[in-house]
Amino acid sequence: MNEIALTRVRYGFWRIFTLLRREGFKDNHKRIYRLYRQEGLNLRSKRHRRWRSEQHREKYAQANQINQCLSMDFVSDQLYNGQRFRALTIIDNYSRRTVFVHRIGQSLKGCDVVNTLESLYEHYGIKLERIMVDNGPEFVSKKLDKWAYERKVTLDFSRRGKPADNPFIESFNGSFRDECLNTNWFLSLHDARLKIASRRRDYNAFRLHSSLQGLTPEQAEYEMLNYKENSNLALSS
Repeated sequence: MNEIALTRVRYGFWRIFTLLRREGFKDNHKRIYRLYRQEGLNLRSKRHRRWRSEQHREKYAQANQINQCLSMDFVSDQLYNGQRFRALTIIDNYSRRTVFVHRIGQSLKGCDVVNTLESLYEHYGIKLERIMVDNGPEFVSKKLDKWAYERKVTLDFSRRGKPADNPFIESFNGSFRDECLNTNWFLSLHDARLKIASRRRDYNAFRLHSSLQGLTPEQAEYEMLNYKENSNLALSS
C-alpha cells in the first residue's frame, strides 16, 4: 500500500484498494482503510491540496500602521422602486476606519475602482502597500492590475470560496448592511449617497469597536499618532 501511494501520489483510498485486490490481497475494505489511516496516507492528499492552494497566496501580513493595508469589496441594494445599485466599500485594516464608501452607482467597473483609489492618492495623500480583495471581475481587471503595478501596490486576492481570507471587509459589510442598508429607504441614488455618507461619519467617529478595545476608528488612529509622536520625541531626546 505504501509503495502504491509513493508511486501513485494522486491515488485515493479506493483506487489503492482496487490495486491491492488486483494483486491478490483478500482483506476487506474496512481493514485496508484502517491501515490506510494508520499510515497517514489519508492526510497525504489533503495536505497536497492545501499546499497547492496556498502556494498561490502569500501568508497573511498583519497591518501594524494606518494606510498600510486596505480591504475593499462591493455591496448591493435597491431603491424604493426596485432599481438596483452598488457601493464600493474600502476600510483600513489597522484602524477599521471607513476610507471610502461613496462610489455608488448602477454599474461600477474596474475603471471606477481605479478612479476611487487614485482619488485617495490625489486628495487624501494615502499611499498604500497592500489591498485585500476578492476575485470579482472589477478587481481582476487589467486596468486595476496596471494601476497597482505603476503604484507598486500589492493586490492580495482571496482564495475562491474563502471569504474568511478577507475578514475585515466582510465584517464591515455585514454591519453596513444591518445598520444602514436594511434600515433606510432610498428614494434615489443621490439620497443613497447622502444617507450612506452620514453613516460613514457615524461609523468612524461614534461607533465603538471591541477589536479596538472600545475605541472608535478615529480614536484608534489618534492614539496611534500620539504614540508615534511620543516615541519619536523620546528617541530624539
